[in-house]
Amino acid sequence: MHRIGFVVFPRFQLMGFAAVTAFEMANSALGEPAYEIELLSEAGGEVKSSAGFGVLTKAFDETPYETVMFGAGTTIEPMTPALIAFSRRAVETSRRVAAPCTGAFVLAEAGLLDGRRATTHWAFARQLQERFPAVKVEDDRIFIVDGSVWTSAGMTASIDLALAMIEEDHGQDVARNVARKLVVYHRRAGGQSQFSALLELEPKSDRVQKSIDYAKANLRGVLSVEELADAAGLSPRQFSRAFRAETGQSPAKAVENLRVEAARLMMEQGRHSMDVIAVEVGFADPDRMRRAFLRTLGQPPQTIRRNARESASA
Repeated sequence: MHRIGFVVFPRFQLMGFAAVTAFEMANSALGEPAYEIELLSEAGGEVKSSAGFGVLTKAFDETPYETVMFGAGTTIEPMTPALIAFSRRAVETSRRVAAPCTGAFVLAEAGLLDGRRATTHWAFARQLQERFPAVKVEDDRIFIVDGSVWTSAGMTASIDLALAMIEEDHGQDVARNVARKLVVYHRRAGGQSQFSALLELEPKSDRVQKSIDYAKANLRGVLSVEELADAAGLSPRQFSRAFRAETGQSPAKAVENLRVEAARLMMEQGRHSMDVIAVEVGFADPDRMRRAFLRTLGQPPQTIRRNARESASA
């Protein structure tokens, strides 16, 4: 049986338990208790979550765990000497240590991320890098595996992290079965970006949404304002005004963001050349695509592809 120690602390965020549920569903998929989960804390007993209610935990001791996961919070809480000591011991005695979201700050405080690649929730990535300059923070990854240390972005990324662990332990078919039970897509690749153009576009009207759907389906084309306005059933002037009012972006900028996201996914998931990708998503040539990546993601396409390959190799 694979024993998992899940560490919580006062005001921990409940979304981290999504990873626990993934392991629970793995037991169901396998038809046996392959994973045993224990909730841990420094003093044991009840620990209150950020939602206000508590969970019962076991105090830190010498129990060995195959995997130790550190919970996260909505803020960076002070770390006690006992928590730091436990994290250092966990790296030495466990097969792997995981820190979703702000849990990365625990490992960084203990010096366990020095010289390692790591990620965290995008809202805390700059703070992590500034406080711990020896850490190689990649602020746009879903999760990163560097040796025995796993870190991930926040919130639902902990599910991707858990699914990747289940796949490592029991194979791809079991991980896919668990993903179906959780009603999520099969896990996102670790190198996949936290950025999503669609999260930035939240139109209030069906007409503007239709234009976005049309753009997604026809990225290879020119996608002029007139063409998008026609898809929305509006005049070009009405459309441009409504689009900016509802999304905060011009149609041209939104189309560029959608093209960047489509190109990034092709780089992470396939082996097409930059020339082919540029044409397929409507940039026409690699140089124009490169400039759009720098404006949108702050990184050239080559860096995105290299990060994806390194994550896959890891």
